[in-house]
Amino acid sequence: MATATFKGGIHPPDKKELSKDKNILPTKPPKRVVIPLVQHIGAPCKLAVSVGQEVKKGDVVGTPEGFVSAPVHSSVSGKVIAIGDFPLATGRMVTSVVIENNNREEWTSLKDNPDYIKLSPDELKAKVRDAGIVGMGGAAFPAHVKLSPPKEKPVDVVILNGAECEPYLTADYRLMIERTQEVVEGLKILMKILGVNKGFIGIENNKPDAIEIMKNAVSGEPNIQVCELEVKYPQGAEKMLIKATIGREVPPRGLPMDVGVVVHNIGTAVAIYEAARYGKPLIERVVTVTGEGIKEPKNLMVKIGTLVSDLIEECGGFKSDAAKVISGGPMMGFAMYSLEVPVTKGTSGILVLPEEDIVHTDGFGPCIRCGRCIDICPMGLMPSMLSVLSEKGFYEETKDYNLFDCFECGSCTYVCPSKRPIVQLIRLAKSLVKP
Repeated sequence: MATATFKGGIHPPDKKELSKDKNILPTKPPKRVVIPLVQHIGAPCKLAVSVGQEVKKGDVVGTPEGFVSAPVHSSVSGKVIAIGDFPLATGRMVTSVVIENNNREEWTSLKDNPDYIKLSPDELKAKVRDAGIVGMGGAAFPAHVKLSPPKEKPVDVVILNGAECEPYLTADYRLMIERTQEVVEGLKILMKILGVNKGFIGIENNKPDAIEIMKNAVSGEPNIQVCELEVKYPQGAEKMLIKATIGREVPPRGLPMDVGVVVHNIGTAVAIYEAARYGKPLIERVVTVTGEGIKEPKNLMVKIGTLVSDLIEECGGFKSDAAKVISGGPMMGFAMYSLEVPVTKGTSGILVLPEEDIVHTDGFGPCIRCGRCIDICPMGLMPSMLSVLSEKGFYEETKDYNLFDCFECGSCTYVCPSKRPIVQLIRLAKSLVKP
């Protein structure tokens, strides 16, 4: 299926050239890690260690307290030296475990099981749950929950999201290039857990080498197909990806499983393979450190809990004109006020922008009713009305314009000639009204 896509969307410069040819490299062992007990959507974890306790890599430091939750594990071996509230990239303070690394790299348990595919769907799902795997594209939704659809919503398709449409980021691209077979095996595990025989890998066609490599890898898999997608943001959003690859439309306020689909990220598929084969918990992930403000853009394999300041140092530090550091990409990421913030399971990238790429505004102008945000909204919403109502304090009225269908892709803010903070105003309304 060539150049499949969806209605709406935008075409920001992709800036992938800064890091796309950089192989994934392991980071230097961090002296200490700060591991938040909230790294996922859902219930926070319950503290499972105490100050002074010795831990190994893979030891559980936080246990889930609900079905929609995921355990948290130590990414290093060492001693717990502190427990307290530390900031996430969003600025939210959460209970975290600080572990001093003894550099012994001791694992609590890790065992190769080459016959993992012979395990039952329930056994494989249990491995995913126990490994603490969450969506690694940024949403951080517990993977085992997605793999447990209710009986009244049967799933017949699994889609791997290889679009990586967010500008600058290349973590998933490098995984497809360097760990191709593990991506495919992860998809096959997902298909077995869900009992489906149709798998798709959606990749934007600005990644021809990844498309070719993945097509070769699945050439002997009649139930798996690689779909070439048009280069357009936000092609990688779940609902857009489903529309582009198989032509199904998720209803308003609906979920992919409402149309018989489960979507997972490329990085998540690799983590699922590692959990099934080795029993390895999610304690590290690929992070793209990039941008015109960093001296040496890289794709790094980073231990969860590593501080952003360590990654900046690993990449040679800032250029003299570095002005802003963003966790994630420029469209949906969060500008950070401190570098003493840990990498979490959902940290896909660290972006450093120079002063020349930052637009400073003294306030923002009124909506001029140009309709550009309406034309490009991939969800068919009226972002202009949502922002105006929120700006005026009419928060309840925003629900009449399908407030909660917005997934905050930022396309509207990108095209607004008045430089209105449309997404921020929508987030404000969401925080003040009930769904």
